[in-house]
Amino acid sequence: MYCVVNSLSLSGIDALPVRVEVDVGNGLPGINMVGYLSAEVREARERVRVALRNAGYPVPAKKITVNLSPADIRKEGTGFDLAVAIGIMAGLEWIPQELTSDACFLGEIGLDGVIRAVPGVLSCTYAAKAEGFRRIFVPFDNAQEAGMVDGIDVYAPKTLSELIEHFIGENPIPPVEREFHASPSESREDFADISGQFLAKRSAVIAAAGGHNLLLLGPPGSGKTMLARRIPGILPAITPEESIELTKIYSVAGLVRPEEGRIMMRPFRNPHHTCTLAGMAGGGSRLPVPGEITLATNGVLFLDELPEFRRECIEALRQPLEEHRVVISRLYGSYSLPASFLLVAAMNPCPCGYFPDRNRCNCSPDRIRRYIGKISQAVIDRIDLCVEMSAVPFTDISKRNRGESSTELRKKVEACRNIQAERYREEAFRINSQMPSSVLNKYCLMTEAAERKLATAFQKQGFSARLYDRIRRVGRTIADLAGVERIDEEHIAEAVMYHATDIGRRHTGQYG
Repeated sequence: MYCVVNSLSLSGIDALPVRVEVDVGNGLPGINMVGYLSAEVREARERVRVALRNAGYPVPAKKITVNLSPADIRKEGTGFDLAVAIGIMAGLEWIPQELTSDACFLGEIGLDGVIRAVPGVLSCTYAAKAEGFRRIFVPFDNAQEAGMVDGIDVYAPKTLSELIEHFIGENPIPPVEREFHASPSESREDFADISGQFLAKRSAVIAAAGGHNLLLLGPPGSGKTMLARRIPGILPAITPEESIELTKIYSVAGLVRPEEGRIMMRPFRNPHHTCTLAGMAGGGSRLPVPGEITLATNGVLFLDELPEFRRECIEALRQPLEEHRVVISRLYGSYSLPASFLLVAAMNPCPCGYFPDRNRCNCSPDRIRRYIGKISQAVIDRIDLCVEMSAVPFTDISKRNRGESSTELRKKVEACRNIQAERYREEAFRINSQMPSSVLNKYCLMTEAAERKLATAFQKQGFSARLYDRIRRVGRTIADLAGVERIDEEHIAEAVMYHATDIGRRHTGQYG
């Protein structure tokens, strides 16, 4: 007998429908699987056969052929086990095939019949809904994850026996129910704990308000890491749409805990400088796994000791910082992963960290140049804000004057984000840093004094066209924080002050 059962296959962070075709007939007994399959998919025939036997349904001596269609798409992972098992049972007429026609099946089956969790269930559930399926059967540990999707019934059996009993009508499984309640991101780390560093804190607020990339430059102990860790606490609360996108990414990466369900906090990713290119940009020998760039989506990617990272890892930031996505090409296809994050990087002014204090620093100008030269000009041009931080004076530490708290700064950031959301309500983007060059003249209106200031800075400091546009975007955010519509001279002057183009010149030629 011939029958069809539906399943899904991951492609990046999205999913594609897969038809599991089963034919049962006479011939040499055994289960044969075809359809451009990886080794773990082919091994499903043994897992399913033993699991069915242990569940009390031994497979008879029949020739069973299983085809996963379309055959030109590579099938990876163990998530097809459940669909294969149900397809074989329907082909053997142990369960009615019509009961499975409007459903998708996803899950790995152990030899004892336990249905085990698989990655990417949230993406698969969205894909099943888009394809018009009314039901999806997933592992019990993935129930909360799949239950986030409205418009499709989710069933989460624990074992294969439980699922079989559901279809033969002995013990129906109730659908999963879940409600979503948004809550703001809260952090125990407060900006009020930072002594001094008023310019650095100001730049952090601008970065958070407009989504601008930030580079912190200073000696060890000046508070670079301390400040970076507090930036997620002043970002606006994550929206339901952002939460869904982030959960899909972490689901594909296998980082969603069963008891957690939807991710409610903006991520703060802090990879070590020994991170590989695949770990940073994502990848793998077969189906690409999201890297740190993608895992930081809708949050903060913090790269401490930036020049110590491998050069290819730093260069991998180019496309994501410009296009907010990363494209990974592999033998079996090309995959586009989201990468919309706030980059915060920190570095020392020299290898020892104490330049220009010649009482503590013995680094030669050539050594400093090579150290800073690890970061290409193309990457530096994509960084909107650069702040030099000095060691905190003892007077600032001893006074323990608490500045503005993270709660107070978040209110400023949220007010600025609201202004941007209203301004760009008819556009495809929502924050100033994502504004394309084609609309800068429309939304970045400047006074005559501001235009003269920017023209002078462009001529004297040799800005590139990319940096010219980025300064206008930063000026737009500074004006929004001030609550004014037209960008003035003081806003451009502050934006120019933060530019990072001449890092190498400032730290070699001027003081060397």
